[in-house]
Amino acid sequence: MALEHGRLPNKRVVALSRATWGGSQTPPLFFWVLPHAFSASQRLRVKARDPPAILELMLSEKLREFGVVGAGGAGFPTYVKAQSQVEYMIANGAECEPLIHKDAELMKHFPGEILAGMTAMMQAIGAGKGKFGVKTKNAESIEALKHALKDDRIEFVLLGDFYPSGDEYELVYSATGRLIPPAGIPLQVGCVVNNVETLYNVTLAERGTAVTEKFLSVCGAVKEAKSLWAPVGTSFRELIARAGGATVEDFGLFVSGLMMGTLTFDLDDVVTKTTGGLIILPRDHYLLTRKTRSLGEMAHIGKSACDQCSYCTEFCPRYLLGYEVMPHKVMRSLGFTLTGEKIWNQWAELCCACGLCTLYACPEDLYPKEACDAGKQDRRAAGMKFVQQAPVEVHPMKEYRRVPLAQLRRRLQVDEYERETPFDPSAWQPASVRVKLKQHAGQAAAPAVQEGKKVRKGQVVGRVEEGKLGANVHAGIDGKVRTVTPDYIEIVA
Repeated sequence: MALEHGRLPNKRVVALSRATWGGSQTPPLFFWVLPHAFSASQRLRVKARDPPAILELMLSEKLREFGVVGAGGAGFPTYVKAQSQVEYMIANGAECEPLIHKDAELMKHFPGEILAGMTAMMQAIGAGKGKFGVKTKNAESIEALKHALKDDRIEFVLLGDFYPSGDEYELVYSATGRLIPPAGIPLQVGCVVNNVETLYNVTLAERGTAVTEKFLSVCGAVKEAKSLWAPVGTSFRELIARAGGATVEDFGLFVSGLMMGTLTFDLDDVVTKTTGGLIILPRDHYLLTRKTRSLGEMAHIGKSACDQCSYCTEFCPRYLLGYEVMPHKVMRSLGFTLTGEKIWNQWAELCCACGLCTLYACPEDLYPKEACDAGKQDRRAAGMKFVQQAPVEVHPMKEYRRVPLAQLRRRLQVDEYERETPFDPSAWQPASVRVKLKQHAGQAAAPAVQEGKKVRKGQVVGRVEEGKLGANVHAGIDGKVRTVTPDYIEIVA
């Protein structure tokens, strides 16, 4: 089979000079990598005519091999999105978690890589239009992006400083005017959405570089709030030290956000591909007091104090977009009505867990978001699924009920910790990393190295089974493998 320089379906044929092959006079063999395949047994070997030619991997195959996942939260494998065919590619630079400013710093310092990744995704998915969502307050980031922009198909969607502007449903509506079907995904309305750091990693994958570092902010009660690159697997203890240490002795850590992140006191937990930042707050802070209550306590308080004012519903971003999410009705499932929880929990199913109902809207400081979480879990366990019958129509008061970040910070009692988190480019390396094998949606990666073996930064240490949803994981540093378990690989420098 002879191939010419050009294109084949889903592949790019790249002509190479003889020098590339060490001056060999015999045209080499090359591999045609079939869609969704990466193992040698699934490759079709064919001969090329002179000059030698090889097939470059599809972008989706590169993204799978180099471990690119959604860096903004859920960690959904990006190669799946790269296999879509849609009209719009949307870059999510909204970043609306209070106190975290790492995406603004990333856009300011690495605009070219982000935009190149966006263009690569547009080419892969056949998108003729690119929309880049970014807040107007991030003027320096916008200026850097405009200066680096080379693709005239991309235009900026300027957003206000509201929470949660970065929610996929919100951003798709802001960028295109389209409403995602209830419980649907952007693909259903011709869109693919990627976080800006994900797009940065797309560019790295195009260059043959694996995801080995995470860009994040360390802020709150620390001496030097900053944004920095950290090898995946770095301990939280190490990151706090990089920020000059905590300013209080007894504290907790909010990982990836106050609203949708998690609270931990484990300083030996580690950075993953989805860690957005660490927010350090004193142990006696209002938010830690609220977050450390048991689910039983939260439900008991709600059962005794909820007066059905419905503020939680009236401020719900999904409700205001036209989706049937009604936290005040879900609160009835706590047992203060004679109607069963199966009736009320259905109004939780389309909840996006943004946390506004619990941490902002409720005047009684109750826990409607947690009630919705429990309701969704109970319905999944029972095999029940809610299907919205009413058409999705934007609430007429939506634009007037937006929640400004400044107002949200005051409500959360964190205004004193609001400050810039400037990028620190200093080179550094932890003494060891613990690379988790499950950092993404889908199947966990299986160990691909043995204890005692040396590894190089970027080497695959965990690989997902062929044909299964997931992402490979790679060594974040050069070193020796100290520990291999089904859950993580520990590497010492």
